[in-house]
Amino acid sequence: MFKKIIIALFVGIVFFCIALFVFTTVQAKLVGVIAFLVVFWTNEGLPLGAVSLLPIILFPSLGILSTNATSANYSQSIIFLFLGGFMIAIAVEKSGLHKVIANKIISLFPSTIRGIIFALSITSGVLSSFLSNTTTTLLLMPLALFLTNNINIKMRFVLAIAYGASVGGIMTPIGTPPNLILMGILEQSGLQSIAFASWFGMVAPLALIMFIVVPFVLSIGAENIKITRDESIKAMNSDQKKVMYALLGLIVILFTNAPIEPYYSGFGLNEKGLLLGFGLMMFAPPFNILKWEDSKKIPYEIIFLFGAGFSIAAAFTATGLSQSIANYLLDITSLPPFILLLVIASLITFTTEITSNTALISMMLPVLYAVTKTANLDPVLFMMVATICSSYAFMLPIATPPNAIAMSSGAVNIKDMMRYGVVFNLVGIFLISVISHFFW
Repeated sequence: MFKKIIIALFVGIVFFCIALFVFTTVQAKLVGVIAFLVVFWTNEGLPLGAVSLLPIILFPSLGILSTNATSANYSQSIIFLFLGGFMIAIAVEKSGLHKVIANKIISLFPSTIRGIIFALSITSGVLSSFLSNTTTTLLLMPLALFLTNNINIKMRFVLAIAYGASVGGIMTPIGTPPNLILMGILEQSGLQSIAFASWFGMVAPLALIMFIVVPFVLSIGAENIKITRDESIKAMNSDQKKVMYALLGLIVILFTNAPIEPYYSGFGLNEKGLLLGFGLMMFAPPFNILKWEDSKKIPYEIIFLFGAGFSIAAAFTATGLSQSIANYLLDITSLPPFILLLVIASLITFTTEITSNTALISMMLPVLYAVTKTANLDPVLFMMVATICSSYAFMLPIATPPNAIAMSSGAVNIKDMMRYGVVFNLVGIFLISVISHFFW
């Protein structure tokens, strides 16, 4: 463990020294701390949750951000969406409903590993195009954990759901928070909003290719392994029926609540409140599925992980690092359009790996708008590419909510996520750049 701490410190110091050549001292400190945290998250020198709390100590100590400004990020409203979702997932697991649903999936799709990975990925993606990818991943994760006891196959199933949610989340404007942030900034900037059907037509080819690539790569080396049905599972018991009705009710409300502009405005209910409400409902009559001791199963380290991500994003703005990056982006706008798209796609994808995609895109879209307007480029094109890339970051748990939930399952370690994630990052960057340049 001591060796891992030394390595993380060394990498952080090296990045700090390099950053001093192009950024201010405070900005260089932030770069060094981010490098230190990423290595620490990767080499698991300390538990994930412990590393995720370090910004509360490091940022004030190094003069990057005050304690209050840092710690406030650990109670963002999305945290309560996670809490509610985890409660529902625990209720599904406790009642055994996930076993019934998993058995049904096996009976409907080919019982090979590749068939199930495709089924889980596509199911997750389709749901995520209308529900939030966070909600979808939380609801489907118990299925992946039940289908097999083989830890290697379980890891692939978990990643299939998480990556499928990220792939499908970009298919509609409501699929993931960065999409909604883009729509809001387009409106604020006086730019024409992208219609629901137009959005789908633009991104559907990209999502379709990724739906083929991701499950295929995840299933390499496990093509011929069979998954058998559990014949002991018969009719649902009363607890399973209660949870199933609650889930169906939640899904119906979420679907009808989702706006489809300009045709339907939805109910306007807050999704975070809905998830938390349904999660708390599992404790109350007539459900009575959960007891307070069941809340100990909530993976609080993932909540701390997102707090760290939001803190990093806040520090980007407070130190002016985001503006400094924007100034460098302005210097490269003379590059050929395709190369520029590749650079923007790569920058956003790999920067998203070290901070929440929602926080990053909130910070970077106004920067990209200003840069492209100054350089007489199409701001909508570059902002759209950045938005999609913020969801197509597959390497680290902090990058997107589905990645974090996959990590919380215990079936995935960071090395596996990075091994598969770097492949999908590169594929995604290339496809997004090609499609946006030649078709958008």
